[in-house]
Amino acid sequence: MPLENIPDMTKTVSFLGMGIMGSAMAANLARQNVKVKVWNRSSNRPGLEVAEQAGAQVCLKLSDALEGGDLVFSCLGDVADVEAVLTGAAGVSQRAAAGVIVVDFSTIGPAAARDIEAKLAAAQMIFLDAPVTGGDVGAREGTLTIMVGGDETIFHQIKPYLAQMGKTVRYCGPTGSGQALKLANQALCALNLVGVCEAMRMVEDLGLDKKLVVDVLEKGAGGSWALSNLGPRIVAGDLQPAFAMKHMLKDLRLVFENVPPQGQFPGTRLAFDLFEKVLAMDAGAGELGTQAMIKAYRHDGQVQDALAGTECADRIALEWQLDGE
Repeated sequence: MPLENIPDMTKTVSFLGMGIMGSAMAANLARQNVKVKVWNRSSNRPGLEVAEQAGAQVCLKLSDALEGGDLVFSCLGDVADVEAVLTGAAGVSQRAAAGVIVVDFSTIGPAAARDIEAKLAAAQMIFLDAPVTGGDVGAREGTLTIMVGGDETIFHQIKPYLAQMGKTVRYCGPTGSGQALKLANQALCALNLVGVCEAMRMVEDLGLDKKLVVDVLEKGAGGSWALSNLGPRIVAGDLQPAFAMKHMLKDLRLVFENVPPQGQFPGTRLAFDLFEKVLAMDAGAGELGTQAMIKAYRHDGQVQDALAGTECADRIALEWQLDGE
């Protein structure tokens, strides 16, 4: 390869958030001899060891992780988590050097992304929103889809680093654009899963083994990522998370928080309601994988309107938003 085509991979990366996704992504960077310093709010997270074994440096203090960093990558939880770490009183905006590029891989919605961008800009820092999709397998194998919003010139500067973690890395537009596309992705994921669960319940009601839905229909017109990857887990009764249901509920909540009040998304609302129905049956189900939606189709009762019998603190607020009040 000509020298002028060799990407610059000499920046020091501070990677914040060592969950299932973040730890695997940081590990992939470290394996490419990128200098990576990792930090997590709780120091007993197993992901810290995953990153360390790949060659990353574990830091117990945020300030240590940020020291000397040129790029700050974060992969955290809900909006409040990202805001606390990036723009909070003791966060990145207060501790990192001016001029650093901050890239957040979390799913927080367009409005939060634009707010964080403004606050970091006031601290002379550059922000890109870059939510990902592809699950734990994609994070481990470096095949994620990464959807980026923000300054396009900055995107091209850091794209070589993103390419170590994702197979499809796309610039989507101004700040918040990556988040907008991610919300659409989550709607697709949730609705595909509704189809998988309904198909399995349907064939069982018709006297067939639900395993046939995966074995026969996977390559047909009704095939999907959800059927190929989550279908076998449902058949096997494996509800362990590749992506936890509580995170999907958060992402679907963000759809209704970010779209205009007049937006009508009955399919997304149905998926949200089915997840909440599972939570109403089992308060701990939020830690299960999204394939736990199948529990809403259990055979000891028909699927009913999930609004009946669910007690979610966000329900009233969601209804107000849907009604445009």
